[in-house]
Parts: sequence; structure tokens; C-alpha cells
Amino acid sequence: MTFEANIEKAGEALARFRRETLPHFIAGKHDPGRSGKSFPNATPADGTSLGQVAAGSAPDVAAAVSAARDAFTAWAATPGRERRALLHRLADLILARREEIALVESMDTGQAIRFMDKAALRGAENFRFFADKAPEAQNGLSLPADQHLNYTLRQPIGPVAVITPWNTPFMLSTWKIAPALAAGCTVVHKPAEWSPCTALLLAELAFEAGLPGGVLNTVNGLGERTGRALTEHPEIRAVAFVGESRTGSAIQAQGAPTLKRLHFELGGKNPVIVFADADLERALDAVVFMIFSLNGERCTSSSRLLVQQNIHDEFVERISRRISKLRVGHPLDPATEIGPLIHRKHFEKVTGYLDAARAEALDVRNGGGGASAHPDGNYLPPALICGATRENRVAREEIFGPVLTVIPFDDEDEAVQIANDVAYGLAGYIWTQDIGRAHRLARKIEAGMIWINSENNRHLPTPFGGIKASGIGRDGGDWSFDFYMETKNVCVALGTHAIPTLGKA
Repeated sequence: MTFEANIEKAGEALARFRRETLPHFIAGKHDPGRSGKSFPNATPADGTSLGQVAAGSAPDVAAAVSAARDAFTAWAATPGRERRALLHRLADLILARREEIALVESMDTGQAIRFMDKAALRGAENFRFFADKAPEAQNGLSLPADQHLNYTLRQPIGPVAVITPWNTPFMLSTWKIAPALAAGCTVVHKPAEWSPCTALLLAELAFEAGLPGGVLNTVNGLGERTGRALTEHPEIRAVAFVGESRTGSAIQAQGAPTLKRLHFELGGKNPVIVFADADLERALDAVVFMIFSLNGERCTSSSRLLVQQNIHDEFVERISRRISKLRVGHPLDPATEIGPLIHRKHFEKVTGYLDAARAEALDVRNGGGGASAHPDGNYLPPALICGATRENRVAREEIFGPVLTVIPFDDEDEAVQIANDVAYGLAGYIWTQDIGRAHRLARKIEAGMIWINSENNRHLPTPFGGIKASGIGRDGGDWSFDFYMETKNVCVALGTHAIPTLGKA
């Protein structure tokens, strides 16, 4: 569609949010909340209002958890084949509303429509993948011994909390919620306060698909109040969280008294390592895409570019030319490649890192053209920072914006040292034609995921997650069920073993 058509259709899709306070969704119904309080939501495109959002309180969280608890027994007992059919129905409804989801998400987050038009597709794909695994979710292993039969089975853990971030919120919500529902858990979902709109759409579609009331509940609110009430609630058995590392630390402390199971997908400062023997054209495409797509607001972005010294100047110059052509503009403009950052506070955080780089005498090059930006929007031209070492803040801390820091290296050993010299360990990208070197580095780099001669290409059966300050646990395939389900061992005697005796004369 054209820019003008997108604006018109987005206005229609957003009218409901602007007209009424965005409610919670509890026990299959819209719920206005118990406190009467709300907070504003604005689009980062031009700062205009997207309406008010109900501010969840502890009683709201308690109501949602109660609904999830009451629905759990029946949902857990629902045969996997029936859960599969319901989740496929939900995927169908998501696809039927894909345009609306994309437009709402684009205006709510500032993400370019060229990326958000795939949000519904990926969300539906997540539900279909885990729907098809629902019938086998409870399956275990046969572990026979000489005089006993042992077998394992898995059972859903109970009501769980899913707390999702503001970047690509619809897709990331489905990535967490789909396996929980497929496993037989009920869910209380708290979306990020900066991008709450599509969470309501997902809850409504789930109920329309036939999921019983209370199976998927949504409570809006601020992390320090609503989120904390959820993570501390004694009837929540597990918390799946995506967000900042320091917030993960807080949730870990909040869940400790009730011994909650935790899964964290946290921050990253991911290296992309380009050796002189790499296919430089393909590497260039991947480097630019992985830091500047989605406004650089992605946990797996390759925000540190490590370039071998003998190609450094040439490769950096090519990146600089590419950056100068990136199109910054309104998120609903089909030509836009970089939209506005999510919120003014985040905009100030990212620009603060650029100021810090200049204060450390680094070479900060800004690019981007063709902007159709509004003066009240959070638009930031893409930036390339050259001359950095691993000691600079911009080389060590997560910026989470369209900023690429370049660090040269001489050889394989130095590349590994630089790559590992940060607190994070989510992802790493290696570009080389030397297969032996690629596998050596894949073993040595401290990260949960490594891509060789590729951008972040997701395959749903594979494990997704990080180490160090980047997270705990893995999503994807059977790893998701390991989190949302308890594994039970059953031991059956064959009646032939000698039982020890006590107390016989």
C-alpha cells in the first residue's frame, strides 16, 4: 500500500485505542481495572496520543492470576490434539487480521512497516509450530533397569507469567505464549507499557479462536508495580521475561521467596567478526541489516563490528557509503528503512551514547537520507562509530539503537579476546571462508548462539538464548516445553528385586 493508504487504514485501526482506555483482558472479558488509574500512550512517529492505558494494580494482577488458576485444570487436561486445533485456529485469525496488526504495531513502536508486515506472519508461524508439537508435549523417555521399568512424562507446570518487551512486541509475545499454551499452561501476560496495543488484539483473537476464558489473560501496567505484583504472586509458577539484564536481576530477586522457575532473554552486545577472506559483499549486507533493521532495537543486533586490520579501511568506507543511503522516515512509509525510536527516554539514552563517544574523541559518522520525519518524533539518523577500542563505553554497553561501533583486530586470537570482553553473551556472527577457523571461533566465542556466514536466521526447532548477562534458559523446539512443564519419573517394579528389611527378628 501507499504511504497515504497506510495512514488512513492505521487511523481506522487505532480509533478504538484513542476513543477508550485500553483495558486489561481477564477471564475472557475486557476488564477496566480496579484502581481507575491509567497512563498515556503516544506514537513515536509524531508524539500524538494513542489513548490511555489501564494501569494494572495488585488487585488486577490477583484477578488475572485467579482466572488463570481456575482455568488451569481443565486446560491442562485438554488433549493435545484439541489444543493443536485451537492454536491453529488462532493462527488463522492472526493471518486474517495481519494488516491491522502490522499497522497498529508500527504506530505503537515506530518500527518500519516493511518489517512489521511480517509480524503477524511470524506470530502465526510460532503458533502453528507449537500447535503441532502440543500432542507430543507430555511425551517422555523409557529408561528400563534390570528389575524395574522407568519412564518419564511431562506435565504443565501451572499458571505462568509472560512479560514481554516493547520491540517487536507481537512476535515476541507469540514466541513465549504459544509454547506455554501448547504445553497446557495458562498465562498472565504483561506487555511493555510503551507498546501495549497488540497484546490486547492477541488476547481477543485467542478468545475468539475458542480458548476458554482465563487461559490467556493480559494485564497492562508499569514494571515496578504491575510487573512486580505478578512476579511476586505465589500462584505464578514460572516467569518468562524478555528485556533488560538489570530488570532480569530484579525479577530473579522478586521470584526467589516463592522459588519460581525463571527464563530470561536479556541484553546483548553482539560481535560480528569479518575476516579478510570473507565474502565481503554478503558480509556487508548482513552487517548493515543486523544493526539497522528494526531501528537497531533488537537483542540479537550485531552492534560491534570487528574487522580484520588489513581490510578495515576499505570495509568501513563501504559501510559508511551504505549508511548514507539508509532512508529514515515515518514508520508507515513503505520506503522507510529506519523509523523513530520507541520513546523519548530511549531516544535520549541512545543519543547520550553518541555524546559519550564524541567526548572520548571517537569518529562519529551520521548517515541516512530521504527522511519524512516529524519534528516531534523520535527520529535518529543511523550512526557509525570508528576508532573505538574495547575499553570505550560504546564498545561495552548495550545501546539498543541504530548505532554500529567498529573495532579493528589483527588475528583470530585477538578477535576472540575482543568478542568475549563484555558482560553479555547472546549471539555472535562470524564471516570467513575458512571452515576450520569458523568452527574454532564458534567454540571459543562466549555466546548462546553463533551464526556463520549468515545474519540472524531463525529455525524454530533450534535453541534460542544467551549466557552470562544475556539470559538463563532456552526457547525453541522441545527446550520450550522443558521450561513450561515438569518432568516426572515413574518407576515400576517387576516384582523380582530383593526389598531390604528392617525390624524382623
